[in-house]
Amino acid sequence: MTMMDESPRTADRAAELAALKAELLVGPSAKATEAQHAKGKLTARERIELLFDPGTFTEIEGLRRHRATGFGLEDKRPHSDGVITGWGLVDGRRVFVYAHDFRIFGGALGEAHAQKIQKIMDMAATTGCPIVGLCDGAGARIQEGVTALAGYGGIFQRNVRNSGVIPQISVMLGPCAGGAAYSPALTDFVFMVRDIAQMFITGPDVVQAVTGEAITQNGLGGADVHSTLSGVAHTAYDDEESCLLEVRFLLSLLPSNNRELPPAEQAGDPVTRRCEALIDLVPADPSRAYDMRAVLREITDHGDFFEVHEQWAGNVICALARLGGQVVGIIANQPSVLAGVLDIHASEKAARFVQFCDAFNIPLVTLVDVPGFLPGVDQEHGGVIRHGAKLLYAYCNATVPRISLILRKAYGGAYIVMDSQSIGTDLSLAWPTNEIAVMGADGAANVIFRREIAAAEDPAATRAQLVKQYQSELMHPYYAAERGLVDDVIDPAETRIRLIDALSMLRGKVTAIPSRKHGNQPQ
Repeated sequence: MTMMDESPRTADRAAELAALKAELLVGPSAKATEAQHAKGKLTARERIELLFDPGTFTEIEGLRRHRATGFGLEDKRPHSDGVITGWGLVDGRRVFVYAHDFRIFGGALGEAHAQKIQKIMDMAATTGCPIVGLCDGAGARIQEGVTALAGYGGIFQRNVRNSGVIPQISVMLGPCAGGAAYSPALTDFVFMVRDIAQMFITGPDVVQAVTGEAITQNGLGGADVHSTLSGVAHTAYDDEESCLLEVRFLLSLLPSNNRELPPAEQAGDPVTRRCEALIDLVPADPSRAYDMRAVLREITDHGDFFEVHEQWAGNVICALARLGGQVVGIIANQPSVLAGVLDIHASEKAARFVQFCDAFNIPLVTLVDVPGFLPGVDQEHGGVIRHGAKLLYAYCNATVPRISLILRKAYGGAYIVMDSQSIGTDLSLAWPTNEIAVMGADGAANVIFRREIAAAEDPAATRAQLVKQYQSELMHPYYAAERGLVDDVIDPAETRIRLIDALSMLRGKVTAIPSRKHGNQPQ
């Protein structure tokens, strides 16, 4: 037999490769998979199957292994190095992914692990596709020392470089501690699953050692903490399945990159549909509360929308929806929470949402029912001026089509900030229940007529009469329209029809952008 006859055949090599890849699909061991399931968590590959259309995932660098030595690492060199990377289809559109595999090194990041993530981020950017991170890792692989930290730096740099270029979504499905938490914070959306996901810079043990405060991991950085108190997470879910289903829904509303328009669909919901329910849904009395979400359900296609930060800063609503099949970003005051006032958190929430929509060519629709900014020592000392300026800056800087609709009250500086005509909205509409003024009639009368009221024989009656006078002269529904500050006063029942028509008219909008490196927005 010749030497050539003794060499392995291609078929043998192919069989060996097939066996190796079959092992990769199974994972490191049945015991590790059972431990993952025992924690109530899916494996990385099970998560990928839920994210993508069936049979569309393509993995790269599945055979990658680390080259570190010391602390026994040279004897533990599993393939994939604890992270699965590749791409697949979501509703037929390409999306890139990296998924930490907690079964391997606890999903901890080392040099090879980081390079895989960096490579897939670069591929997503160069091909103009969204990227989703399925995060379930124990932070830096301390056995690899500073090279692991450098790996995070490369990821952070790409998060920033890709910001506003491709959508970046982080899905927290396990622990994320220390410097690792900064990558999700740099992405556009953060999803978290209750009980299994936590994010914090310093863990409970360190907190207790330094401050004496005893707290659990979920109490310090769980899904409910970050979705209701800190605002780090945009949304929280009870299980991984519903979470990943919502990630798919969000992706269906987003363009693949900043050079594309959001995906349009056949409306199915008639563009000529009147919204008669709105007439009774919103009370004419500006002091009475109502749920603005009911307005959104009435005007959007099929009443369907994706709300961002639903449980945080509830006095303003930010949502992605469709009107006439076209994706829009809706910013709306919420009268059922703090009367819909703007405050520090509401301003931050709305400003970031406006900036995101503007970056990805999503038109803005602003529904206004705002009594002003929240007064208070805490707000002033907390920097409400600076934070309120973030929302003002975001609107003024936006070049996408912008439509504002004033439902009821629009008072003071908050009226200006909520995309008024004076800061550049393309079309300003109002219902006949609108009240646009420097402040409410009661407060205005107390300032303007304070001497007359004080000198009157019956101050209460005089005050009531002067309040009515102020309302009739300066706050009637057509005052702003008469002065060109509102483009039209419309029938509430025609709201959906008028918004869809206006969006169609503005679809070809082109705005000249000043030549500059970047603005210096308030921080």
